[in-house]
Amino acid sequence: MHSISLFIDGLMQYNFLQTALITAIMVGIMSGIVGSFIILRGMSLMGDAISHAVLPGVAVAYMLGMNLLIGASLFGVLAAILIGAVTLKSKLKNDTAIGIVFSAFFALGFILISLAESSTNLHHILFGNVLAVSDSDLITTAVVLAIVLLFTTIFYKELLITSFDNTFAQAYGLRTQIVHYALMLVLTLVTVTALQTVGIILIVAMLITPAATAFLWTNRMAYMIMIAAGFSVAASVIGLYLSFTFNWASGPAIVLTAAIFFTIAFICSPKQEILFKKRGNVQCISN
Repeated sequence: MHSISLFIDGLMQYNFLQTALITAIMVGIMSGIVGSFIILRGMSLMGDAISHAVLPGVAVAYMLGMNLLIGASLFGVLAAILIGAVTLKSKLKNDTAIGIVFSAFFALGFILISLAESSTNLHHILFGNVLAVSDSDLITTAVVLAIVLLFTTIFYKELLITSFDNTFAQAYGLRTQIVHYALMLVLTLVTVTALQTVGIILIVAMLITPAATAFLWTNRMAYMIMIAAGFSVAASVIGLYLSFTFNWASGPAIVLTAAIFFTIAFICSPKQEILFKKRGNVQCISN
């Protein structure tokens, strides 16, 4: 209880902690929203690929003094296009194309970072440091959150249909490729804004774990998005508290908290039938 009161006192006194908390909450919301669509589309590995592929974009932007969001977004979209091109133009399966592209981009990013001679920044990029978030980072995160909310609100129907039945969506006349790449762009933006909180290596965990936790608790897409965002925010806030109180790395603290939530859901969810037995099979349905 004493540590909690110290954390609350710190929030009242320190601007950097207030900024970190607000940023962590916003990143949690957008991660839960985008992550819900990612796991339903079976694109968890793509999320991992995009999160690693943005590293050279971050390095180039840093070296040129540009906004990290611009450089990372360009490389994230480029990675998604290359993965699609390799899959369509060869006999290789999608997961193979993903492995080739994201590992190549990640390796390139490491080389560029080393050329920039910035090992400290590399550590923060890889593992995050939410307590070092600046006011400009806060504004950028708020803009990206607005984009995510606007995108999912306007294109909710299209995202829903393509996530559950892509073949039907094509027959219905939807341009599924455009929806796919638009989602990849939004995923890239979320990945870049989450750099400060959890880092590149752990971003995929924040995209997947809260959404997977929510999936175990509900059969409705709208509820899943809200629950995923809630779990993601809770993990971010608790992880920030642990980081501030015990001087832990913020990224691992947030991700481990999210993993604990998933473990509880895995054991207690009626879908799992571990603690609660339920007749019949449960399937996730849209609303």
